[in-house]
Amino acid sequence: MIICPCCGFKFEGDLMAGCDACGARAVGPPLAKPQHELPSFGRAFLVGVFGLAMLSVMVGFTIAALLQNGPITADFWALVGAGETAAWRLKWFALPVSMIVLFSGVRLSRSIKGSPLKFAGARMASAGLMTAAMVTFAMATLIGVTLPERWRQHRYSVEAGIQAPMLTIQRAQVEYQQRFGTYAGDLADLKDLKRLPDPDGSIAAAIAGIDPADYTATTEVAVSAKPGRIRSTVFRNVSQVTDETPRQAVVFTNYTLRLAGEDKIRGNEDDWIIRDGMVMKVTDDPLSSPNVSVKPGKP
Repeated sequence: MIICPCCGFKFEGDLMAGCDACGARAVGPPLAKPQHELPSFGRAFLVGVFGLAMLSVMVGFTIAALLQNGPITADFWALVGAGETAAWRLKWFALPVSMIVLFSGVRLSRSIKGSPLKFAGARMASAGLMTAAMVTFAMATLIGVTLPERWRQHRYSVEAGIQAPMLTIQRAQVEYQQRFGTYAGDLADLKDLKRLPDPDGSIAAAIAGIDPADYTATTEVAVSAKPGRIRSTVFRNVSQVTDETPRQAVVFTNYTLRLAGEDKIRGNEDDWIIRDGMVMKVTDDPLSSPNVSVKPGKP
């Protein structure tokens, strides 16, 4: 099979007789293979460039992080902090690229060492491969040491997002108590603009989606049962006041609001509670713990 160098036509025969497609003919026999061939330097150069490029990118991002934090300093921990920032910014790009570079560099280095007469620059290839491996290891280490702290920061941000509406409700309760001398008997009281102004709509947004059954307002008052005897009675919400209750407004002195946590499922250990202005997780609330029993005090 012969391929015509002029038109690329493939045919069986002798090129000296001419191409069947275009008629081009060889003017002489093929040149003899040279006795000495120079080895190729391209593969070693490619591996070296990859290693140098990875090192340059890492150093450049580290310097940029140092400049953002202030003037460049030779302090060790400042350099480590800048390196952590640079590694974290490059994680989605540099780590996959470094894996490809290492895999390709290993194969190219092996081919260079396996054919020393055809390929030159084994030392350059080894240096480039070592540089790429060191940069990859440094990035992985810097990212690894920051994961615990970044996970804590993520947890803080998640908890802050959960606590934000709870703190808004807490603020609304304080304003309501200052106006009327009692906590709200129902969440609907906090949304009543005639009772409690809400110019920015933050209170309505915080209460939206909350089941009214999750809120309980209570008060403990002394009711005379017989002459000379006083017993303690707890009233829960206005709707539970009976005819035996003294005919006067009930002032709610306590309230409890239980909300779902990060999993958005209410009724497990992930829940949060506002109890009389205190925001806490249900696991930190002694009154919600199944191992703690609260007995009413004696009058």
